[in-house]
Amino acid sequence: MDQEIREFWDKRFGQEGYAYGTEPNVFFRLVIDKMPPGRIFVPGAGEGRDAVYAATKGWEVFCADLSTSGKNKAEGLAAENNVTLSYDVININDVQFPNDYFDVIASIFFHLPTEVRTPFFANVSKWLKPGGSFISELFTPAQLANNSGGPKDVDMLMNTEKFDNEIKDLKVITNVECEVELEEGSYHRGKANVVRYIATK
Repeated sequence: MDQEIREFWDKRFGQEGYAYGTEPNVFFRLVIDKMPPGRIFVPGAGEGRDAVYAATKGWEVFCADLSTSGKNKAEGLAAENNVTLSYDVININDVQFPNDYFDVIASIFFHLPTEVRTPFFANVSKWLKPGGSFISELFTPAQLANNSGGPKDVDMLMNTEKFDNEIKDLKVITNVECEVELEEGSYHRGKANVVRYIATK
């Protein structure tokens, strides 16, 4: 399964230009801009738009993704912005960090099936420092009716109820579903249904 997913993303990120643009996700930027810089982990970092933005704001940035093409694009974007990233090409459930390590973990359109998401959420709680924040924006099942991106597998889509049921040991700050207009490269464009989530340890 990893190989199929890796090939899919390597093909997408191997195309000319940036599949989802070079500007950060709007929700990510709004949240990060209000925080003092620290150490941040961006799983599913892809071509690096969010990771590089955080680095330009003074964050120490760690990334993980299955795609070598994504890493290459991200490192190119980082170089253009005179910043550096620590970027591993790795399955998310093979990632290892010390407990209480990150000020922020940001999962932006990083969609996972339940059997992968469950251990990932458990690790999020371990890896965050006390007082650290988990930030996430994901498509909801209502996104299946739109043409603005996202997986077609409902198990990989999230909503407020799933977040409440699957993350028990963080303090919820924001958990809301909303309709937004995406302008993120050629693959995230148009009306979209998302859930926005912020919680602290």
